[in-house]
Formats: sequence, C-alpha cells, structure tokens
Amino acid sequence: MLAFAAKRLVGMVLILILLVAAVFALQHISDVDPARAAVGEHASQAVVEAESHRLGLDRPITTQFVDYLGDVATGNLQTSLRTHQPVLTDIGDHLPASIELMLVAILFALPMAIFFGVSGAARWRGTGPFRFLWLILAAAPPFVLGLLMIILFYEKLGWLPASGRTEVLRPPTGPTGFLMLDGLLHGELNVTWDAFRHLLLPGFALALLPAVAVGRTLRGGIITNLRADHVRVARAKGLSDWQVLRRHTLRNAAGPALAMAGLMVGLMFASLTVVEQVFSFPGIGLYLDESLPLGDFPAIAGVTLLFGISYVVVNTLVDILQAAADPRLRA
Repeated sequence: MLAFAAKRLVGMVLILILLVAAVFALQHISDVDPARAAVGEHASQAVVEAESHRLGLDRPITTQFVDYLGDVATGNLQTSLRTHQPVLTDIGDHLPASIELMLVAILFALPMAIFFGVSGAARWRGTGPFRFLWLILAAAPPFVLGLLMIILFYEKLGWLPASGRTEVLRPPTGPTGFLMLDGLLHGELNVTWDAFRHLLLPGFALALLPAVAVGRTLRGGIITNLRADHVRVARAKGLSDWQVLRRHTLRNAAGPALAMAGLMVGLMFASLTVVEQVFSFPGIGLYLDESLPLGDFPAIAGVTLLFGISYVVVNTLVDILQAAADPRLRA
C-alpha cells in the first residue's frame, strides 16, 4: 500500500509541474503585456521596458520558467493588476468563503449520493419520486438551478436570502475565516445561523449534480455486486438484505463511486465561479469572475493553479482511497 501511495504522489508532482508549465505558456501567448498592464496604458515605452526588465520578461524563456516554477512553489503568484495586491493575499481573503461553501456542498452531496444509490439499488418504497425529482433538477445547469431557487425561496416564499454571505453588520473576522465556525467560537449564534442560511441555496446548487452522478454510480455498483456468487452464499446463510448490503456490497461498490466523486470535484470547481456569481457570494469564484473582464492574468493564473492543484490532489487521494477499499487496484 505504501509503494502504491508513493507512486501516486510522484505522479501527482509531475502532473503539477505540467500544470504550472501550461499556465506559464498561456501567460506568454496571451495578448496582454504584463509590463504594459502593470504601468498603465499611457506609460511611455521606456517605462514599459524598464518594468519588463524588472519583471524579468527580457530573460531567456527557460530561465523565466524555472523562476516561475520556483515562485509558485514558494507561494509567489505575482501581483494582481486589478487590486494591486499580491495574488496570494487576494486568494487568502476570498478562499475561506469558498471553502466553507464547498464543505457545505459536500455535506449536502454525501448523504444525498448514499441515499440515491442505496435506495435505488434496494428499491425502497416511496423513494422513487424523490430520485426522479433529483434527476430532473440535476439536468439543469447550476446557474439555472440557482436562479430557480432564488425565485422560489427568496422572491415567492421569502424563506432564504438570495445573495451575499451574511446580513450581520459586524460579523467576526477570525480566527478561521469560516463565518459559521467563527460565530460559534465568539458565542454569536446569530452569525452562525445567518451564515448557514446564506449557504443553503448556493450549497445545494453546487451539490445536486455531483450527488446524483455519484449516487447513480454507487447504485450501479451495488446492483452488480448483489448478483455476485459470494452474495448468493451470504443470503443462503440467512443474512438479511441490510446485512448483505452493509457487509458484502457497499465496500466493493465504493471504488467506482469514489472515482466518480473525484471527477465531480472538478465539476464543482468549474461550477463554483458560476454559482458564486449568481448568488453574489464573495468567494474565490467571484474574485475570478471580476478579474476576467480586465485581463488580470496574474489573478486568473493564480486561481487556475489553485483549482488545478486542488483537483490533482483530491484525485490522488481518491486513487489511494480506492486502493484501500479494493486491494486489487494496487497491482
């Protein structure tokens, strides 16, 4: 198991280097001149050349790449052309909100996926309409689902807020950056409750499609394993359907579901920008959305690297978890 994990970690490092190389290449083929963007459109050519020299853009391309790789490894993601702050600082300001939203979405998606998969495979009575409704809603793009929920739960029913992260005027600013947790730590339960209400709609919009995709994969895996010979033997010994499901099928069916979950993480990253824009949620996705129209390539590259690194790390962990669940995959 350790050898398998080591191979996956080495592969992860190589993929991350290729990712940095791809972002570096995109930055150099982009029409945006970093030096011109840094000093302004009306700066003289001499000022632009001086800034280009300061940024190291006149050095050989291989030297620039090695320097860029070293900067990324040490957390230096350049300076945003829009906020004039280090991109890492901007990411640090916006990332806690996005992490909190992603965690809530995962907390929604996990039980939904298990319920969808197990109830479908076991054919629990009365659950068919729920699964059918989820399938219909999951067919809608996240921004459409978000708008529909805003219309229903905000405009029509008035149950939930439609935008922002909180309506509390002076919420706590630390120590974690997660409003729900910070509210608990400061004893301000109104902050925790208000933050949770603001997370419900965008969290569900992010969670639904991954939950249905993972649930359908889990359902297929359970049904396949229920037809296996060892399951027939277990039933012949007198085990109940629930005991057979828990002891002999869930673990074997978990491998494909975990693989699908890894793929769905990438989809959640892609949907994050759209969902945060729809709900005006002040996270990393909204930061990226505000940087795109202005051609703020350092910010765009920084967020792209963040999403890419997160996706690669998550899928590496998924591979290791799959191997732990099914030893046959370690070969």
